[in-house]
Formats: sequence, structure tokens, C-alpha cells
Amino acid sequence: MVKESRTGVYICQAGTGAADSVDLQAVAKYAEKLPGVVLVNVIGNNPKLDPVSLGEQIRKEKLDRIVVAADSPGYYKPAFVRGLALAGGDPENVMLASFVGNGAGAQGSTERAKAVVNCAVHGVPYGLAATPKDKPVHPDTLVIGGGVGGIQASLEIAGAGKKVYLVEKFGTIGGKMAMFDKTFPTLDCAACILTPKMVSVGQDKNITLWTYAEVEGVSGSPGNYKVTVRKHARRVDEVACVACNACSEICPTVVPSEFDAGISTRKAIYIPFPQAVPNAFLVDEKSCLWVTSGGKKCGACVKKCAKEAIHLDAQDEVVEITVGNIVVATGYQVFDAQKIDRYGYGRLPNVITALEYERLTNASGPTGGNIVMKALKHNKRKKVDEWVFAPENPKPKNVAIIHCIGSRDHNYNKYCSRVCCMYSLKFAHLVREKLPDANCYEFYIDMRAYGKNYEAFLEHIKEEGVHLVRGRTAKIEEADGQMRLKGEDIIGDKVLDFPVDLVILSVGLEPVGDSEKLAGLLGIARDEDGWYAEKDYNADPTGTERGGIFVAGVCQGPKDIPDTVAQASEVAARVLKSIISGRMEDSRNALSLADIEASFRPQAQA
Repeated sequence: MVKESRTGVYICQAGTGAADSVDLQAVAKYAEKLPGVVLVNVIGNNPKLDPVSLGEQIRKEKLDRIVVAADSPGYYKPAFVRGLALAGGDPENVMLASFVGNGAGAQGSTERAKAVVNCAVHGVPYGLAATPKDKPVHPDTLVIGGGVGGIQASLEIAGAGKKVYLVEKFGTIGGKMAMFDKTFPTLDCAACILTPKMVSVGQDKNITLWTYAEVEGVSGSPGNYKVTVRKHARRVDEVACVACNACSEICPTVVPSEFDAGISTRKAIYIPFPQAVPNAFLVDEKSCLWVTSGGKKCGACVKKCAKEAIHLDAQDEVVEITVGNIVVATGYQVFDAQKIDRYGYGRLPNVITALEYERLTNASGPTGGNIVMKALKHNKRKKVDEWVFAPENPKPKNVAIIHCIGSRDHNYNKYCSRVCCMYSLKFAHLVREKLPDANCYEFYIDMRAYGKNYEAFLEHIKEEGVHLVRGRTAKIEEADGQMRLKGEDIIGDKVLDFPVDLVILSVGLEPVGDSEKLAGLLGIARDEDGWYAEKDYNADPTGTERGGIFVAGVCQGPKDIPDTVAQASEVAARVLKSIISGRMEDSRNALSLADIEASFRPQAQA
């Protein structure tokens, strides 16, 4: 097939850093020995390619096939297509060998890069040559993460009559979506969509739900994984607890509420929110006086509980399960806005983040859904004045929403977080709905309304009287008790400086802090931004290099709720396919360069 061809291999990089650990010189030396290769040229990073010069070299070397090897070779293909055409060759004979697209970038694998080039030289897609053998599958499934993605996957797999273990590290399932007020672009109640699914998880006999639990170890092989799970002591019996709140009322310890993004408080014994699943209290061992004192202080909740459900001396439990498939749906965390000092978050009380605003506008939040400013209140217990949200606080007259906080910024995260534009427009709608006399300003770089009905939602928000300002916000300052926003309006070609009462920072999405640890346990890769790396962005966006381990939702990259649910449903279908057939592919990352070479030997001999 390629014996009589004269192939030139050009190796270059886009300078993105994705495949920096690939030894390009080693790949070049390997390519020189491949059949039909008569020229190997390492061009380097970000080369400026001249099609005319390429054409002259191609003509001189009498090349009739070109292989472009790079992290993203599509960037360079047009120049080589033109060069080959100028040399009198067939432009169809320009082949691409993508390192990133075939896993070499994420793994930093020089051996993988060699295999990818080998496949391109032979004219065979890497995915076809790198086909692992089948293995038998255990019928049980582990789902890690109890947000909307993990919930969706669990319900669909369990709905087919298959056993699911759902592990969530917090005290309830629901994830970030449970904190939201409305969803875009429909403005549906987030809780109305999510809580029925949460209840279904708690009631499904095929789902074993472990909250306040974490995966500690993974061994075995695809189709037969041995997983160790640590079930942290809740110190409250989930079955016996009737969520009467008597224990929380008597608890003396008050700490910020994670569910309310820190804008309200909870007790050391608490239920995350009224619709939590499981609907039972748990003890925060880091703030419980009895636990931190070694049993020498407090313990009032034990005496108050009429059901004798509280056991403060309970210990963690470690269990081991065997599963055939593992679904990773661990979600995301939001960017820490304190890293960008010029916006004043953490210093200026009325500069808040997106999740804080979600809880502020939620009817179940600390203000009953009223949009108010923080005000100084005297804390009798601490005997100090504190800035707090309260329903009776003054309402803002000027609200500014600033996009792209921590996203599309080379100092922090280069990527677009995708959802920020749309949730910012949702925020603006809620301001106009609840504060019709207030001015609302949206400061954006580019408006990315990319989904179904998203553009229509944007146009609707414009009609509501929201001021959309294109340009970066320079900083938020305070003078004489009044915040002032300084920025730019590039459409109006002017600099802005005006008073604001409430500033909402549209923070971007980031991989969760322990994603690297979990990736190591599972043996899966992460991309250069820290998200879990998919097997193939186009052809297999939910699979990973390790057989039987799938990713769903934002843990794979920023996306909205519909896309998260769609991915979770896809993963569930793939899991069920493997269980029903009783077979699955082994890990692709277990294939060696020798395995790939062996697949071409019969053809080479023929």
C-alpha cells in the first residue's frame, strides 16, 4: 500500500503546551525507519509555513504523500495541501497525525506519539489500529459524584435493573444545581427539576447511596475493578433521624453554610438544605465541640434527640466493592475571585460571586429571595458588628454584573467557561424582575449565546432594559462609602466611571481541587487545564483511555445542564451495553508501541 510511495513526515507544534513532554526528536528518528518515509523534518513551535517553499522541497524530494504530525496538525494542513498541489501532487495525500487527539498530549507519551505517526504513515486512523481486546464485565457500576450528571446516570442504569453504587463526598446529593434558583433559558425552577430525581435516587432499590463518602483506592482491571470507599462517620443514624431540627436548635456552634455559599450560617450538626437526600442530619467533625475536644465538651445534641439517633463517637467505615464500570461525574468548583484584587471581592462587602447571588435570589435563601445589599449588624454572640444579608436591608439601585472572572484570562484560566454569559443574563433578568426601578449593567467581552434558544433569551433580556456594555471592567473602588466601577465601553468608545451598589462577579468554572488525586486512583489522564481527558473529543467524548471508566458532565470540561444530562445518559447507555453483552474493551493505554506495530506487519509482508 505505501511501499511505492515517497512519504515526507513534518513534525511541528502549535506551542499550546499540550504535548510539550513529547520528545519530537525521538519521534523523528522513529519516523525515519518507517516504510516509504524518505524525509523527516522537525519544524518546531509555531512555524510560519510558506506553501511555495514547501512545494519546492516536496518537488525536490519527489514526495507524493505528506504526514503532518503535531498536537493539532489541522492548523498546518492548508499550507501543506497548497505546497503539495504546487509540486504537482494530489492534495488528498496530506495525512494528519494528531498527538492531542489521540492521547499523546494528555499523557505526555512519546511512545504514543510514535504510534500515531506510524498509523498516519500507513494511512490507518489510530483509533482503528489501537483496538484493545475484549474482557468480561462485572454487572455492578460505581458512579462518583452526586450532582445532576451522576444522578441522571445512576437512575438510567438502575432503571434497567442493574446495581449502582453512588458515592458523593458531601452530605447530600444534588451538587451545584441544587443551589440554583432558575435555569436558563427557560427560567424554570431548578429545584423543581432536580429534587424529584434526588428523591428517586433515595428510593431506588437498585441504588446504594453513600453520601459523605470518598473513593480511597481502585485496583483490578477493566470489567473487574476493586474499589475501596471510605464512608465518613455522619454521627447521625440516617434511618432513625426524622429531621426534627431539635439537635440543631440546641447546638452552640455556628459556622458558614456551604450550601448558601457562605452568605448564611449553619450549626455544627445540620442538614445541608431542607430537601436534602438523605433527609437526615449529620455532624461536621471539624466544628463540633464534642469531636474537637475529644468528648470533653458539649454533647447537648445527644441528650436532646428523642430518637437516640446521634452517636458522636461513631467512626469511619471502609468498604470494598467490585464493579465492572466506573462513571466519574464529580462536577466543578468556581474560580476564587479573591485572586483578582482589583474587583475588591473579600474587601468590599457588596461585591459578591455568582453562587452567592444564586442563594440571595432563591426563595429558600437567607433573604427569602429578596435582592438586598449587605449591611452591618451586631452579632450578640460574638459581640462584634458583621456585614450580613437580611430581608430588611436596603435594596441596590445600581447593579453591575461582570463577565469572565477567571476565564479567558492567561493569568488564570485561558479557556471559556461557556455558561457564564447565559447565567449572567439570567441574573440580569432577576434584577429587572425583582427590582424594576434599579439600573442593571452587564459588562462582557463577547456574548456567547451558543445553545438552543439562547440567542432568543439574549434578545429578550435586551428588551427588558438591561444595559449591555462590551468592554473589560478595570476595577471596583470605594470612596466615602460608595463603590465606583471603572471600565470601558468599546462600542461607545468611552471610559466609564459611575457608582454601583451591588457588583456580581460571574466567576468561571474550574476542575475540583482533588481531581488530580482521583485521576491518579483511577488511572485516567487530565488535560492541560486540569479537566479529565476524554478518549476522543469528537468520536468518544465520554470514554477514557482506561477501559470501563467514563466521564460525564463538567468534570470533562465546562458545559451547561442539558449537555451534562445528555452526556450522563450516553454514559449510562454505554455501561448498559457492556453489562448486557457481558464484554467490554480493555484499556487503550495498555497497548504498547509494539502492539501497534504488530498490527501492520501482515500488511507490510504482503
